[in-house]
Amino acid sequence: MESAGQQRIVRAEDVAHMGITEVIKHAPRVYGSYRRLVASIKQRRPSAAVLIDFPDVNLRLARELKALNIPVIYFVSPQLWAWKRRRLRWVQQRVDRMMVIFPFEETFYRNRHVNATFTGHPLAELPLPTSTREQYADTISSIPQRHWYFSSGLPEFKDATPLTQWSVPQENGDITYRIDTEKPWIALLPGSRMSEIYSNLPSMIRAAYKLGNGYEYLLPIAKTITEKQLEFFEEELGEHYLAQSNPPRITLVRDAREALHHARASIVASGTATVQAAVIGNPFVVVYKVSPLTFQLAKRLVQYPPEVWSAGLDSHGNLPIAMVNLIAGRRIVPELIQDNFTAANVAAALRPFLDNSPERAQMIADLASLRRRLLPATGTSSIAQVANAVDALLLQPASILL
Repeated sequence: MESAGQQRIVRAEDVAHMGITEVIKHAPRVYGSYRRLVASIKQRRPSAAVLIDFPDVNLRLARELKALNIPVIYFVSPQLWAWKRRRLRWVQQRVDRMMVIFPFEETFYRNRHVNATFTGHPLAELPLPTSTREQYADTISSIPQRHWYFSSGLPEFKDATPLTQWSVPQENGDITYRIDTEKPWIALLPGSRMSEIYSNLPSMIRAAYKLGNGYEYLLPIAKTITEKQLEFFEEELGEHYLAQSNPPRITLVRDAREALHHARASIVASGTATVQAAVIGNPFVVVYKVSPLTFQLAKRLVQYPPEVWSAGLDSHGNLPIAMVNLIAGRRIVPELIQDNFTAANVAAALRPFLDNSPERAQMIADLASLRRRLLPATGTSSIAQVANAVDALLLQPASILL
């Protein structure tokens, strides 16, 4: 939208926080940004509004928009089917069109008298990467970026050009190498927010130690992560991981889709990245960790209606949180959540998918089936369907929009 000429009043990545205690901590900044956005809407009076996900802000914003008689299209539904279902009445009152990206959401909303349409998922519409492993390795090596290496017994970040040069101090001098295209690759996706990285990445790195240096590890860094925030890796992680004689080799990359495509298997934090991994089609394990208070509150509050999940709890008494499993209606991807998210558990869960095993073949088949379910049923892209919905609302007489 910004590249098409829209002006960005508030940066969503600056006010997006997951969890209860995490949101409370940043509440003053979030509220200040919200007031600035509402003031801009009242001043500029747009002809239509497209709200995308972000329910804590957007459902309240929809009230302001309806008061101004501005038609509201909501694209990417808030997860009202998981918790805070009382907000459903806000959708019924304030949203003219609900455009959803998961098949079960259309049924959920229509059963509750909301005009909802399943558009397909934008990630499922993207073509798969076409580069070979060798070509991708060459692309990585052309990116000047920090690279992780081991020095004085602890991992640190240092500037390295090219990115794929790796230094392990030895008595006989430094050894440098290009990322090994003959080894299997494992992608580590800890999340796109720093709060998620703080919680998820340490156990992922420990799992890499468990799995060993027979693999190359790719660590995509979201574009929202700044150079200043990257200091976390050396300041917080460095003290935890003592160098071994043959430490796991981890390469920072920017393109998560390419990393997932070329990885043999991946460790993925719960969120949109799990859908991204699913449509790519390689096996993965879902992990996630939040503060103990957030986890206990969420466990009590999250309940799924039958349109979403009817298969019951797992052996640890948890409902699934991975969208991949909810779409499938059964557990096709392992989930290691909170206390179960340990290095040993991650390594044990991932190992069967690294071999040519029946488990690997089954997950690949399940993910291919799921990707087909996420494609638009009409043949029209999800974004085009939203644009068509905006056009249709703008053509309606004002009296119909009241």
